[in-house]
Amino acid sequence: MAVSTKVLIPAKTAENTQTTQYTSVNVTTVIDKFTATNYSATAATISVNLVPLSGSAGNDNLIVKTTTLQPSETYTFPELVGQVIVSGGFISTIAGTATAINIRASGREIS
Repeated sequence: MAVSTKVLIPAKTAENTQTTQYTSVNVTTVIDKFTATNYSATAATISVNLVPLSGSAGNDNLIVKTTTLQPSETYTFPELVGQVIVSGGFISTIAGTATAINIRASGREIS
């Protein structure tokens, strides 16, 4: 069993449409850190889904729903730390605004 630390989602602006940010391919993935920062001048929201193999983002796999970040606020999502994604599963996000929230995630891939 090999374990590799990885940047799962390089720093980027979260889209305002449901978007796959990371897919676990031929590995099991453990999320160690997921950070979102609101760089805009107004409050903004973000939701995060952890979708299982052969699934799609929806209420049944919604882990964080419309978390509101105030201007310049950073949130570290304790709800996601330690979560496991099996091969074929993925992280999906949707922001309330297209140009407000930067995200980044890191973790471990186990093969």
